[in-house]
Amino acid sequence: MPTQFSPSKSLTDLKDFNVFVTGASSGIGRASARLFAQKGANLILTARRFDRVKALASELVSEFGIKALPINLDVTNREAVFDVVRSLTEEWGRIDILLNNAGKALGLDKSYETRIEHLDGMMDTNVKGLIHVTSAIVPGMVERDKGHIINIGSVAGRWVYPGGTVYCASKHAVRALNEGLKMDVHGTSLRVSSVDPGLVETEFSEVRFDGDAERADKVYADLNPLTPEDVADAVIWCATRPSHVNINEISLMCVDQSHATMVNRQGRK
Repeated sequence: MPTQFSPSKSLTDLKDFNVFVTGASSGIGRASARLFAQKGANLILTARRFDRVKALASELVSEFGIKALPINLDVTNREAVFDVVRSLTEEWGRIDILLNNAGKALGLDKSYETRIEHLDGMMDTNVKGLIHVTSAIVPGMVERDKGHIINIGSVAGRWVYPGGTVYCASKHAVRALNEGLKMDVHGTSLRVSSVDPGLVETEFSEVRFDGDAERADKVYADLNPLTPEDVADAVIWCATRPSHVNINEISLMCVDQSHATMVNRQGRK
């Protein structure tokens, strides 16, 4: 008799898991928070826009009956990051999943013409901010021998495109940090994953173009881009695999995108 295939059991819910989300005020962070809440997870929601995460926390508690803790946090401030993590009560201090989502792109300048505030903004948030939060939280995971770090990367961490050199460099760094962290926790039960989307219709482009909504809209014109929920679904899928399974990387794009700058604009369907 041939051996019957028996698939591994995934985590059908994340009840009572504590999930720490950076950049939870909008886009992928917000969408991921909602899906984690649907799975029963309790949420530490962090962002600079405290009014937004406070409102989101109330919304998720009311809708899903979970616990949520909103926190005003700028991930570029290393001291503030460590202070926040150290100040968590015993109930919240056991962080099971860290979603490093906070990130930004600024401008479309050539690398040698990048404004210093754009350079600092991208590197401080996308690279140093991720390191700050990871450094504050992962030691506790290692001590408990339990935890999952999910980093939001980008296809810009695989390909470089004109006008995006510095942003792409920051996302290449995220990819390296993701790969290196998995080696750093080798021998433990910790999992490390990266979810790398292409074009996602969020506030991303509006931030990139200093609030120019009209210019931002053109990025997504006449195509069907990914939604924040599409990316959040990939995040949750990583988090709910059997505990012995580590999803190293997921790269996803909409059907209308085939490469960093290869986009089909035939009109939305």
